[in-house]
Amino acid sequence: MIPIIPLASSSAEDFLRGVPPAPTAAGSGLAAPPPLALYVHWPWCVKKCPYCDFNSHESHRTLGEDSEAAYLAALIGDLEAALPRIWNRSVVSVFIGGGTPSLMRGETVEALLAAIRMRVPLHPGAEITLEANPGTADAAKFAAFRAAGVNRLSIGVQSFDDVKLAALGRIHDSAEAHRAIELALRNFERVNLDLMYALPQQTLAEARQDITTAIRTGVSHLSAYHLTLEPNTPFHHAPPPLPDDDLAADMQEMVEATLGAAGFDHYETSAFAKPASGTDERCRHNLNYWTFGDYLGIGAGAHSKLSNHETIWREARHRNPRAYLHRRHARRFPQHPAVHRPCRSARRIHDECVAPERRLSAAAVCRTHRPAAGRHRRAGAGGAARGPAGDHGRVHPPDATGPAFPQPAFGRVPGVARPASASDCGLRCCHGVREQGQGSRLG
Repeated sequence: MIPIIPLASSSAEDFLRGVPPAPTAAGSGLAAPPPLALYVHWPWCVKKCPYCDFNSHESHRTLGEDSEAAYLAALIGDLEAALPRIWNRSVVSVFIGGGTPSLMRGETVEALLAAIRMRVPLHPGAEITLEANPGTADAAKFAAFRAAGVNRLSIGVQSFDDVKLAALGRIHDSAEAHRAIELALRNFERVNLDLMYALPQQTLAEARQDITTAIRTGVSHLSAYHLTLEPNTPFHHAPPPLPDDDLAADMQEMVEATLGAAGFDHYETSAFAKPASGTDERCRHNLNYWTFGDYLGIGAGAHSKLSNHETIWREARHRNPRAYLHRRHARRFPQHPAVHRPCRSARRIHDECVAPERRLSAAAVCRTHRPAAGRHRRAGAGGAARGPAGDHGRVHPPDATGPAFPQPAFGRVPGVARPASASDCGLRCCHGVREQGQGSRLG
């Protein structure tokens, strides 16, 4: 169960310790801003996967020799332009998502994190995550990322089956996945693996093999997502043969049971953490999204949600990397003017957003609403539930204009009708927050 942290929480230390302060009185608004996270979007990858609708672009088509330096300068300018809205607020987590951020040179990551530290106060225990593709794993580069200050690596393995990896259009194979994990564990204290299930022609036994293989690697955090066919992707235009809803639901239950038996806590829709030596291995960045914390998103397609005692701002950066880079000189990074929404009382927001009776836990949502078959591989501007990079498909706690989480309408119980497919159910809270952050695969 995700810890209940009222919106009135003003202490980053309390957030990191999981201490929930008492909510403010009705009608008083936000007594202080909620915890603040920073999302940084890197929009380039080596090859666009056929299921991916994240804001990612193949690097050989759009990334020139000078683009990495220019994009770094744009990110810094983007952050500086946003400083008036986050002035003197401590950042509890940083998530560098994509795309494939591990394409960056170690020097670029070092310069990026140095620029962030010089401009915003990072909490001493801040979690700093970077997403990596096994196909771009390199011992020297991983060591450089760690030296730069990255303390958590999220690896997009997806599967350990070479046939399934080929069907997904991934650029790595199982051997490269294992090598990347070995290098990650050598350099980072905290490592997450992204996995997917309900893959083309996948059997229950094959899905179980992926989960048990991931457990044997020794990582302390796993994210498991149900593959979905997103509009405007090759998989959507020419769908591969996928497991039916009942088999996909069986896979979901198998994932939960297998990881639970191995000591993993199912703390969020698609995320599982195993305590190591008494430490909390849950992804703090994801928890901040789930508990209605604030987030500043910088980079192409990144989204932000910032609040104070009277207003909530939401805005999105230009999605196209070229358009984003073109605007760095004028420092006009948001694609649209910020949306200002009057803030209701903290009591009302707390009651609707995080009260136990309204706030469905990950397990409760997915078990009750079986047609959606669990954690979907969703994406938006920067990726599926990464939040800031793309809000499409992310579980949204209510803001000033939205209701609380939708209530399940169907269940896998005798006598209760079920939609013909996951797409018919319309329950977006099953479309889990991806490990990383903003959109895509929170982990």
